[in-house]
Formats: sequence, structure tokens, C-alpha cells
Amino acid sequence: MKIKVKEKSYPELLALPERKHKKPAHQNLFWRTLLRIVSAPDLMATHFRCKKIGMEKLEKHRPALYLMNHSSFIDLEIAARVLYPHPFHIVCTTDGFVGKNWLMRAIGCVPTTKFVSDLQLVRDMSYCFRKLKSSVLMFPEAGYSFDGTATTLPESLGKCAKLFGVPVVMIRTFGAFSRDPLYNNLQRRRVSVSAEMEYLLSPEEIKEKSAEEITRIIEQKFSFDNFRWQQENHVKIDEKFRADHLNRLLYKCPTCHAEGKTQGEGTTLTCHACGKVWELDEYGFLHATEGETEFSHVPDWFAWQRECVKKEIANGCYLLDVDVEIYALADTKCLYHVGKGHLTHSKSGFHLTDEKGELDYVHKPTASYTLNSDFNWYELGDVISFGTSRLLYYCIPQNTGDCVAKARLATEEIYKTLREEQRKKRLAAKE
Repeated sequence: MKIKVKEKSYPELLALPERKHKKPAHQNLFWRTLLRIVSAPDLMATHFRCKKIGMEKLEKHRPALYLMNHSSFIDLEIAARVLYPHPFHIVCTTDGFVGKNWLMRAIGCVPTTKFVSDLQLVRDMSYCFRKLKSSVLMFPEAGYSFDGTATTLPESLGKCAKLFGVPVVMIRTFGAFSRDPLYNNLQRRRVSVSAEMEYLLSPEEIKEKSAEEITRIIEQKFSFDNFRWQQENHVKIDEKFRADHLNRLLYKCPTCHAEGKTQGEGTTLTCHACGKVWELDEYGFLHATEGETEFSHVPDWFAWQRECVKKEIANGCYLLDVDVEIYALADTKCLYHVGKGHLTHSKSGFHLTDEKGELDYVHKPTASYTLNSDFNWYELGDVISFGTSRLLYYCIPQNTGDCVAKARLATEEIYKTLREEQRKKRLAAKE
């Protein structure tokens, strides 16, 4: 999938008028039916089925907040099947509206900026519930999972649930990640897909519980491990490309600790710094072809990388310093190519400059709890994105090893570190 791109200098970008807000549009039965029909081939090919748990508690025409884990594009197709024929709006990232604004709004999409404080989204969702009498589908993880485990959820989930006062339903998928993991460059595998739709919280339960309690309940339901699911259910993936681009995820060698030197190709992952090779077998286990297998489980390797990043931050030596191609999103007409630039990331946040000296943007480390990062984003390359609701920057690293996954890990760990430091300062001030 590609996106419409135009060249525009940074001053020209700043001169563009601000996007005018539009309230969510009513989603009629035609579009709901069309979504269901378009989704049918993929769901039939994956032998899709859905198990419903406690859904008899949901009144027939009662709007609800549907929370769904995010593994691949088939998630939207699943929602189109299991929520039909009831109206529902979909919280969708703004870049998805580029070049097709009218269509996205017609099918019920509500735009938002990923990992940027967006009070307007809360108002739009409330409008859907109260005025349009429509449910809202939300992927609270916001981004696809890198390693098949749950990504960081926003702390505000419980507060939003209390504000909306509608039932909360969880949709959890099985097999969607294994069929089409983000790192594998949209190469689909032959895997059956299923889902569970569970009535999680009633309006009465939401009213009596604290926002923190509600958030914890939701977090527990978002605890999963897709590689473990594959292994425990003996799901065989025998495609010969299953390890292609696994280096995007597993960028650091556990043997020699070199970064950006791994290469996933075919069924193996190779470190070109020390020569170590691992095979990803048909059931999702890693095996070293020679010597010790440090990590047989992909998420364990990824978790080890997080700990390494955490130590770098604590020691004051974490630094991302790369040349980038800069793109920006100011409206939904197109994506604007600003030109070449440079990006650094440290405990002080992101610092982005362009080669013309016109752009100089600092994104504070406490601005977001995680990072909008993606692999092969609209076929432009692996991307690191941040910004404001007015202007979003998309940075494509150039001539460097894989760094996008590490940047996301670092963003999360820096945020947690600074929040903890702030908490300790508040406690000390009280004493």
C-alpha cells in the first residue's frame, strides 16, 4: 500500500491552513454491509470463527466501547464481521485518511494522531455514543505489536471508560499475528484466524470501580503472547519466508552484542558481525545452528533488548543519531516530503533538523508514553514518527542498521524513568 506524496518546503508546510475539525458522520447500513462483503474473502480463507462470552448481557441496540488487540489489517475485517449489522465508528490514525477522507468518514472512521494528547478524540467518541447512538471500536495499543505481545496501553483508558459510561467489550484475536506479523513485510502465511468477543464491564461496574481498577482489568485482558499461542497450539507455519526481515525486531545479537548487523532471510536470522545463525522453526521456536541458543522464544529476545536499552539509559549512554528523510502530515490531502535531515534521540527527547536549517523541532521525552514506529510504512521505509496534533513528522532512517524498534523501546523506558523521577520529587517535596 502506498500513500500520496508531494514535495513541500518546511516554510510552505507551516503556511498551510490548519485542518478544520469535522464531527463523525453517521455510518449507514450500506457502508456496514459493504465492509462485511469486502472482508468476506480473507475471513473465509482463514476459516474465521468467533466465540462470544457474556455477550447476552449487551442490550441489542446499546452502544458499547469495543477494545481490540492490534495484530494486522485483518483486525478491521474481523470487526466488520462480528459487529454487523450494528453501527460502529472506528478510531483510526490520521494518515489513513490521506487521499480518501470522504470514504474513511463514510465508513465510520474517526481520525486521531497516534500517541499525541487528543482531547478532541474524546469529544468525538462521546458524540458517537450520545448523539449518533453508535458503538466505537478502538485499538488501545494504537500500533501493531512488534513481537506478538501486548504493547503499552494508555493510562487514561479507565478515565475514558468512566466518562463514556457505556459497556466495555473486548475483542481478542488468535492467529492474526501469526498469519501476518508486521516484521515480515506483509507476506501472509496459511494460518486459521479466530476471535473471542467478551463482555467485560457493564455501566454499573464502571460506575462503582475507580479509573485505576478499570485500567488494570483492561490491561489483564491485553496480556497475550502470539508466539506462545502458536507453540502451545502446535500451529505449523512452513512458509520459507517466515524469518524474512526478523532483524527489524531482533536487531541486537545476544552472542556478540552488535546492533544492526542481524539479517532475517528465509527461515534463518544471521548476525553478520560474529556469524551466529538461528533458525526459526515451523512452530515459532528459535534454534542456534551451532553453539548455545540464548533465546528460543522471540519475545524473550525482544524483552532482553528492552533491558539492554534500559541499562543504556541508566548509564547515560543511550543515543540515536541518524540521517533521515523527513515527511510531514499537515492535512489529509497528501503526505509532504520536506527533504533530508538529521534526528537524534536521548533522555532529552527527539531533536529533528533539516539540512536547509529551516526545521528545528524538539519533542519532549514526557510528551508521550510510547513511540509511533512502523516497518515499511506505506512502502517508504521503516519509520519513526512524533509531533503535535497540528503537524506530525515521519522520519525514515537512512544508511543505518535497524533502529526503529530500539527507538520505541527507548521512548517507553525514558518516559517511565522520568515519570518515576517526578514521582520521587513530589514525595520528597511533601516530606
